[in-house]
Parts: sequence; structure tokens; C-alpha cells
Amino acid sequence: MFGYYLDLALRSLKRNKALTALMVLAIAVGIGASMTTLTVMHLLSRDPLPGRSARLFYVQVNPDVTRPNAKEPPAVMDYHSAVDLWSAQRADRQVLIVDSMLKVKAPDTALPPLRLDMLSTTADFFPMFDVPFRYGGGWSADDDVKRARVAVISDDLNVKLFGGANSVGRTLRLGGSDVRVVGVLKPWRPAPLFYEAWGSYTKPQDVMTPFSTGLEINDGHFQQFNCWHLPATPGHLQDAPCNWVALWVQLDNPARVDAYRRFLADYVAQQKALGRFTSTVTRLRGLMQWLDYTGMVPDDVRLQNWLAFAFFAICLFNTVGLLLAKFMRRGGEIGVRRALGASRAAVFAQCLVEAGLVGLLGGVGGWLLTLAGLWLVRRQPTDYADLIHLDLPMFLTTFVLAIASSVLAGLLPAARASRIAPALQLKTL
Repeated sequence: MFGYYLDLALRSLKRNKALTALMVLAIAVGIGASMTTLTVMHLLSRDPLPGRSARLFYVQVNPDVTRPNAKEPPAVMDYHSAVDLWSAQRADRQVLIVDSMLKVKAPDTALPPLRLDMLSTTADFFPMFDVPFRYGGGWSADDDVKRARVAVISDDLNVKLFGGANSVGRTLRLGGSDVRVVGVLKPWRPAPLFYEAWGSYTKPQDVMTPFSTGLEINDGHFQQFNCWHLPATPGHLQDAPCNWVALWVQLDNPARVDAYRRFLADYVAQQKALGRFTSTVTRLRGLMQWLDYTGMVPDDVRLQNWLAFAFFAICLFNTVGLLLAKFMRRGGEIGVRRALGASRAAVFAQCLVEAGLVGLLGGVGGWLLTLAGLWLVRRQPTDYADLIHLDLPMFLTTFVLAIASSVLAGLLPAARASRIAPALQLKTL
């Protein structure tokens, strides 16, 4: 029966090509606009570490003695607090993170120095965040303690400096210090760059060193988010009353999460008793909670999404009117079918099949317009432009949304058409 209804729908659409084109165009334009913005939202709000994010938590305390009544702790903490919590080893894994800019050069090449971002972190960074390697691997926990002069570099930097060859064991000059390359990453583009204090959609740092090694190499050049007193020794950040270090922990089960929360509360209470803290506010947010808290999806993207769907709703209302006009103009044909024994349900089903076919054709047009819209987004000067593409879930959503919305738009016209009185129509033939 569906095949019969489909054949009738095709014949009906061919009879009035102009009206059919208007309906398909209305659906296509609405789908194109809404799916472009929905795809951007989908890509910017997705989980950067599926299967692992539920075990990763961002730690916050408030060492700033000038803000005792703050309801939220700062995004980062001072060196003393971060190292205390990291050294306690109360989590399954823990990672310290800071970044800075410095000059990078390969001494055995003729290339001029490059000014790049350097990430100073700890050994757990690579297994904790599932970082992929092309050559070599990360450094060990012992290298953290010994402040080993080693580094991991990105695939991009390896191509620039060493032509993409296995550069493990080669020398890299960071600022005025030489380090040995122990690992080269595969192309790695987490979106967003979730492990930073305030994430972004920029590319990961090109150079990664052990935390203490990075502090020695680039001492005094790390960004302080805020300071509440003047440092006793200018440029010596380890003793500075400044927030600038981020701490992530991995907690593999709910019991470990509860235990770490208690440990965090006990630590803050102890520091307050010592007079170093004035606030006991702490936070332990999961990775996705942290991204939501920091507002990683830009407000303009959210606004564009709402506007696009409002425009799509207008397109659907127009489609309802066009379908109603089309079905009511076929009153004579429907009256004959009803007189020959077709039920109201059969007429209703036939009209919905026709509406669904309009949606399918509109989905094809909407898919093409979505591709064009995403191409335009990729041309915008934004950090996330290169991440924008139409993946399989969004491709399927395009057609599901197009067909479902057109069938929804066809409900009222189909119901009106199925109630046409056969006798009245037959008198006018």
C-alpha cells in the first residue's frame, strides 16, 4: 500500500511543479539554516574525551586572602596549593598545567627561531588525556622529580623542524636551554582545548616539558591570572601570592570522588587554620561541568541557533499553507476516491506520504545548503573555523528533521483533506 501511495504522491507533485518547488524550497532553506547552526553547536558542545570525561575533574580552591567571601574560587590556584594537592597523590592520576611563550629552535637546522606556546605539565598528562604518539612517548614520573631536560613536540612542529622524521633523541633549544626530544605526537586536535584553565578552540601547544623543567627554563614568563600581594622576589612565581597553576585529577569511581572532596575540604580547613587561606570554598567539577561553567559554546552561536530555528518555524508555517492549498484543490479527486470506497484513514495516509516526500526532497536541498553554510563558517576568522564539518550524525539528522517536520506540517492539511464530503465534490464534477 505504501508503494501505491508513493506513486500517487509522485504523480501529484509532477502535476503542479511550481507549487511543489515552493514547498521543497521552503523546507530546504529552513533545514539549511537550522542545520548549519545546529552542526556548529553540536561540534562545539560535544564531549572532547568520550568514555573518559566522567572520570576527569578540575580542582579549584581560593588562596586569595583578599576575597574571603567569594562564592566561586578562581579558575586557577597558586603554586604552593597546586603542588601540595598534586604531591599528596590522593587521585588515581593528577596533572599540573601552566603554559607560556618562548623561542624554539633546532640547533642542527638552519631554520630561524620560532615563537611558540610551551605547556609545562606532569607525566600523567599523556595517559590521563589519552594523548596519541607517533614516535616515542611521554616522560616518566621520575623525570618530573629530577627536572629532566626532555620535551614532547607536536606533529606540526616535527614537520617544520625535522621534516616529519622520527626526531626522538634530537636536540631542541627552548629559550637558552637545550632539551632532548622524547616523543612526537600524532596529529591531535582536542576541541575545545579543555585542559586549559579557560578553554579555547586553538590548537594544542607545540612543545610540552616537565612542569619543574618548564619553570626553570622560562622562569618569570608565565602568565599570572591575578595577584593579591606584591611578590617578595619579583619574577619568582613559586613564592608569589598569585593564581596561575591549573590542576586536573582522575578519579575512577564515585567512592574516589567522595574521598577526594573530603580531602580537599580538609586541606582548605588546614590552610585556613594556618592563616594562609581565608575562604573554605572549593569546587571539584567534572570535565563537561567545567566546560559548561566556562561557557565554551560562544553566546553568538547559541543566539544564531535560536534565530535559525525560528526562521525554520516560519518556513514550516508557509509549508502548511501550501500543502493545505494543494490538498484542497484536489477536492474532486479525493471525493471520487472516497466515493469508490477509500476510507478517511487511506486519504489521510496518502496525504502524509506526499508531505513526507516533499520533506525528503527538501532534505536533499537542505543538505546542500548546509554544506554551503558550513563552508562559509570555515571562512570566518574564528578559532573553531577549521573544526567545522558535517559528520554522520548531523547528516542523518538533516534528513530525519526534514521528513519529520514536513510530515508534522502535513497533519492539518491531511486531516482537512480526509474530511472532504464526497457527495458535495461529486456534484461539482
